[in-house]
Amino acid sequence: MKHIGRLHVLTDTQLQNRFSHVELTDMAIRGGADAVQFRQKNGSTRGMIETACHMMDLCSRAGVKLIINDRLDIAIASNADGVHLGQDDFPIPLARKLLGDHRIIGGSAGNIEEAMKCVDEGADYIGFGPIYPTGSKDDAGPARGIEAMKHVIKTINCPVIAIGGVSSENVPEIIGSGAYGIAVISAVCCMEDPVTATRKLKEALYCGTDIG
Repeated sequence: MKHIGRLHVLTDTQLQNRFSHVELTDMAIRGGADAVQFRQKNGSTRGMIETACHMMDLCSRAGVKLIINDRLDIAIASNADGVHLGQDDFPIPLARKLLGDHRIIGGSAGNIEEAMKCVDEGADYIGFGPIYPTGSKDDAGPARGIEAMKHVIKTINCPVIAIGGVSSENVPEIIGSGAYGIAVISAVCCMEDPVTATRKLKEALYCGTDIG
């Protein structure tokens, strides 16, 4: 299995504007994230490429995976480690042809049918959610809940990354239900100290075990 990371921090400059994508990347890495996802819905393509290249430089030096949300062109141009695609984004099979077998492709799913479709099309992991209510994504839809995620995990042979309303308090429940990892936006980006927030999530994720 590819190393996809277990603690994914999605950078965001719409929910907050104190920190840039690059600054959030640095802080997430210092807090212990092993995957960073560049998430920007608007802006010039040239500017997004420049930002992604800066993020990739930080991530590659730290041994952290950089995944680009939605934008396959940005992933290719920045030589990122992979791309995360929603149900209505660039088709996973075509993305695989362009990226090759060595790069990571994640797929978003909100139910078992969408999860199975992502797996059948060749996704390396499933971002499932929202698990809990969340205001971080306008298109997130209603909370799916732990039981729905458990059903997906039991049904598909693919790592599941839980997203949506994830916090250090509910991480043990998520991991105890069989999820491979977690993805967060506001739980890091909107916190007063993103480094400490990331560290707390990592501690919850590994439940006090030796995490290096």
